Amino acid sequence: QVALVESGGGLVQAGGSLRLSCAASGNFFSFNVMGWYRQAPGKQRELVASITGSGSTDFTDSVKGRFTISRDNNRRAVYLQMNSLKSEDTAVYYCNAVSELRKRPWGPGTQVCVFS
Repeated sequence: QVALVESGGGLVQAGGSLRLSCAASGNFFSFNVMGWYRQAPGKQRELVASITGSGSTDFTDSVKGRFTISRDNNRRAVYLQMNSLKSEDTAVYYCNAVSELRKRPWGPGTQVCVFS
């Protein structure tokens, strides 16, 4: 069973930056379009960024120009660089495959808290 482990979250002032990492066992990353998701209190989980195996990326409008996503298949990792953070970015962040058919059990996530 593939285990997803997210890390890198924390408490940061508005305007600051964080870099999140996601690691998984096996070749899970190699064959999947990967995404970073977030879930804010009282809200549904949403996809904020995705990256294909060839490196093409996509972002939800609210993070465009501020977040970047990257992957390292050799290290079995996906990253989310978050700059110019806003209070509305506060959420628990998760990684997983974008395809519903390829998703694995959600990891614990990593908490991001942005204060003004």
